[in-house]
Amino acid sequence: MFTEWFEPVLLVVVGFLSGAINAVAGGGSLLVFPALLATGMPPLVANVTNSVAQGPGFVGAAIGQREDLRGAPRRLWLTSAAATVGSALGCVLLMVLPGKVFDAVVPALIGLSAVLMAFQNTIRKWLGTPEENAPDRTVLLTVGIFLASIYGGYFGGARSVILIAILVLAATDSMRRLNALKSWLGMIGSAVTLVVYALIAPVDWMAVLMLVPTTVLGGYAGGKVAQKLPANLLRYLVVVIAAGVAVYMVLD
Repeated sequence: MFTEWFEPVLLVVVGFLSGAINAVAGGGSLLVFPALLATGMPPLVANVTNSVAQGPGFVGAAIGQREDLRGAPRRLWLTSAAATVGSALGCVLLMVLPGKVFDAVVPALIGLSAVLMAFQNTIRKWLGTPEENAPDRTVLLTVGIFLASIYGGYFGGARSVILIAILVLAATDSMRRLNALKSWLGMIGSAVTLVVYALIAPVDWMAVLMLVPTTVLGGYAGGKVAQKLPANLLRYLVVVIAAGVAVYMVLD
C-alpha cells in the first residue's frame, strides 16, 4: 500500500523540484535520476526515462530565448548539426553497448557532472570569454558540441552545464546569447533522444507522464523566483546528491 502512493508522489515532487532547479541553477535532471532508481527502475530504464522527461523544459527555454539566437546563422547551423548527429550517436551507443559498460561508465559521468556543477562559475571565469578579434574557433566549437551531445545522448544529466562550458570556451558572444544557444542545442538533443528512445529504448512512459507536467510547472515557478532564491545553495544541493549517487552506484 505504501509503495502504491509513495512512488507517484516522489516523482511529482522531484519533477517539480527538478524544473525549479533547472530554471535557477541547472542540473535538476540529476535529482530525477536517483528518484527513478528509488522506484526500482534499472539504471538504463531510469536514464532513458529521465532524458525523455527533461525535453519539454528545453523547449520552453528555447522558445523564450529565440530572439537571442539571431545574428549568427552559420554558427547556429553548424552547432545544430553537431548536436543532432552527436545526440543520435550517443543514443545508439547506449543501446548497442553491453549493459555492464553503462553500469561502469555512468558513475563516472555522474561524478563529472557533479564536478562541473560545483565549479561551473569558476570554470566560466577561468575560460573567460574569447575576445572579439580572437582566431576563428568554429572547428573547436563544432567538435566540442558534437562530443557534448554524444554525452547527452548517452547520459543526459547536467548536459546544459557541459554545453555552456564549451560555448563559453569556443564562441565569441555575450553570455545571454550563448545561454540561448545552449537552450536551443539542448532542445535539439532532447528531440533526438525522444525519437530514438521512443523507437528502441525501454522508456517508462507512465513515469514520463508524471514528470513532464510537474517539471514544466517547476520551471515556471523557478523562473518567477529565480532572482530571490540562493542559486548557489541549490546548485550545491544537486552536487551533493549527484556525488552520493555516483558513490552508491560504484559500491552497489
